[in-house]
Amino acid sequence: MIIGVPREIKDNEFRVGMNPESVHELAHHGHRVLVETGAGSGIGATDDDYRNAGAVIMDSAAELFAEATLIVKVKEPQASERAMLRSSQILFTFLHLAADPAQAHDLMASDATCIAYETVTASDGSLPLLTPMSEVAGRFSIQAGANHLEKVNGGSGKLLGGVPGVEAANVVIVGGGVVGSNAAMMAFGMHARVTVIDRSAQALTRLDNQFAGQVNTEFSTRHTLEQWVPRADLLIGSVLLPGAKAPKLVTRDMIAAMRPGSVAVDVAIDQGGCFETSKPTSHSQPTYLAEGVVHYCVTNMPGAVPQTATRALNNATLPFVLALADKGIDALREDPHLRQGLNVMDGKITNANVATALGFDYHDPATLLT
Repeated sequence: MIIGVPREIKDNEFRVGMNPESVHELAHHGHRVLVETGAGSGIGATDDDYRNAGAVIMDSAAELFAEATLIVKVKEPQASERAMLRSSQILFTFLHLAADPAQAHDLMASDATCIAYETVTASDGSLPLLTPMSEVAGRFSIQAGANHLEKVNGGSGKLLGGVPGVEAANVVIVGGGVVGSNAAMMAFGMHARVTVIDRSAQALTRLDNQFAGQVNTEFSTRHTLEQWVPRADLLIGSVLLPGAKAPKLVTRDMIAAMRPGSVAVDVAIDQGGCFETSKPTSHSQPTYLAEGVVHYCVTNMPGAVPQTATRALNNATLPFVLALADKGIDALREDPHLRQGLNVMDGKITNANVATALGFDYHDPATLLT
């Protein structure tokens, strides 16, 4: 198969769909890999690094899209990229369609087979391709939040961990999954006072055991959120419903009750965000002020740390890329977990949560593949 790896064009997105090590593995399996010139610059990989790994360097995205059968990316295709997709192609990348009807319409119109990293499952029900980026985003959310708590960046001027004799900042994390757990680990390590709110008793027990009772855990109700959100110096939103839009758990009134100069980081923004006051931002303009609170809602947070993020993502995606390269569409027929990643095929929506969020008809992927 001919695999294409374009240069990412989303604002300040420095990750790349495949690093030279992954290209080398595909070339070893007899596949032809096309890499757009400069695609790896964000991770320090030169065109020669890719050539040495067995890739063919393409001068433009247009040439790459015209020749490749399987397109491997990181972020959702931008409008100019969607216009180059065709019915014979497979697209494998993050999509987050539930919050992006324009992208969904374009992908349906292309007739391409579009597989979303974020809805591929594992045998235990986890999301193996989303997990590494959730780990990065969770840890990065504390780093970004602490930075924007600084007075020079618009925050209240509070040091996350405090110092002896001066209280540490309160970090409140809504959602105790992969993102929330990693955010809690970072905040705890920086000596902040950490509270995690979740509706899963199992998740709360896991967190309590993980931190030996030194992180406060609270069961999620409207009352709990009304009590804890206003106390936060740094609020982290990390709620996930796979494939679906994130629920708006934190209301504008709750945000308005926070102290001026507090920071809200909505990691769920790719799926629409879990704060009523959230709206997408970019790395070039990462924050805005709403109700006196600094909001950081960058839709590609891991893109700021591309060396770590690309390697972590490639470690997870490579086996699936190899399966698609070796078997094509048959890989979706044979692997029910990869099939869960199928979001668009033959101009139809094949993920139930995406269909519900966008108001489209849902089509069973197993039926379409048959």
